[in-house]
Amino acid sequence: MALVAGIMIYAGNRNSASGEPATIPPTQAAPTLNAPPPTQDWPRWGVTHTQYSADQDTPEVREAAVGILAREPMLQNQHIMGWGAGNPEPSPGKYDFRDLDRRMKMMSDSRSIPVITLCCAPDWMKGGTAGRTDWAKNHTTAPRREHFDDYAKLAATVAKRYPTVKHFMVWNEFKGFWNQATNRWDAEAYTELYNKVYDALKKVNPEIKVGGPYVPIDHHDPTIGTSEVSGPWGVVDQRVLDAIEYWLENKKGAEFVVIDGATMTKEQQQPLPDEFAATAKFSAITTWLRQKSGDLPVWWAEYYVEPENTGWSEEKVAAVQATAMMEFAKSGVTTALYWNPQKKPAGECHGCLWVPGRGAEMPMAGLLSGFVKWFPTNARLEQVVTSDPKVRVLAQPNQMVMVNTTDADLTATVDGKAFTFKPYEIKWSQRARA
Repeated sequence: MALVAGIMIYAGNRNSASGEPATIPPTQAAPTLNAPPPTQDWPRWGVTHTQYSADQDTPEVREAAVGILAREPMLQNQHIMGWGAGNPEPSPGKYDFRDLDRRMKMMSDSRSIPVITLCCAPDWMKGGTAGRTDWAKNHTTAPRREHFDDYAKLAATVAKRYPTVKHFMVWNEFKGFWNQATNRWDAEAYTELYNKVYDALKKVNPEIKVGGPYVPIDHHDPTIGTSEVSGPWGVVDQRVLDAIEYWLENKKGAEFVVIDGATMTKEQQQPLPDEFAATAKFSAITTWLRQKSGDLPVWWAEYYVEPENTGWSEEKVAAVQATAMMEFAKSGVTTALYWNPQKKPAGECHGCLWVPGRGAEMPMAGLLSGFVKWFPTNARLEQVVTSDPKVRVLAQPNQMVMVNTTDADLTATVDGKAFTFKPYEIKWSQRARA
């Protein structure tokens, strides 16, 4: 009898609904979104909104953040589920776009060129319970193959709802597509999902631009193994490169190729040989991708340069970020999106664009705006001479940006002019015209 009772309890627990129950609102009218502002060139630089952003803050903070973002029209990216957006389709055919509408409206108000990341998937597409959302599993589970068509339909529904969005990234970091049995990425399943989404989006509007595979570019210590791409900063995991090549060979089509990555090795979680030199990884990967893809535009959906719990100052964070952005520009990256680590409206917000709860601008905001203004995708770069290699420089005919990569005061002659730098200081300077 005890055994039978135990089995019945187990069965009841196994079949019980789990996760947060959904409250499906009445039919919601799509928000009115402004057309993206005309720009002379593709901005190249942008930001991804995360779990907390200004749309959830006070009206005063929202207004301040909108002003910061609108200063130079830039790319702004949002996921359809998670990272600030609730479950868009809690039950088959029952939609809830309240969170996504609010985020897209803020992006529109701040003169964005909007981008949507098609991730993640409702629970019922992943073997969960319709009408409920288990957020603990949201970022780790892919839709099941029998629901790939359902996910493509959801993607098309999103595209129809936000017709001002013309750029879509498919999925995020291959989440849920790791094959434990073969110890490699399941590029075959991902590509099948991608192709269905690609077709669905093109049916909505042939002008929509679609990109993948959005796989994380992990790398290892230089002494561990070999691969097609390596350098003093480390050795890229060959399984990642194999997954990208499979997608390139089997995709229906793509207007750009998407990846993300960090400068830290998998073993030590430290950048090699140091935090500034490690940014050379971004150029090496970009060059490889352009060669393998037939020069498809390269998008870095995320990039990270700071190990956890470093205690870096905001000035050092910005200096290393600026050095990474120089690598992106020099290697011909088309798009690089900064993952804005926004926090709840209280306390410090390391590396954020504005202070939560107050809206005051932080150093990364000015750096991002400056790169948007002076180094869009087709900016003509020029070589300039610096008397000290510890000062990194990126220049175009009318403007240059310089970074002191040391923690000490420094004086250097750059482009024929003398400059004095504070530790990790970033300086912008107009160039003398001939």
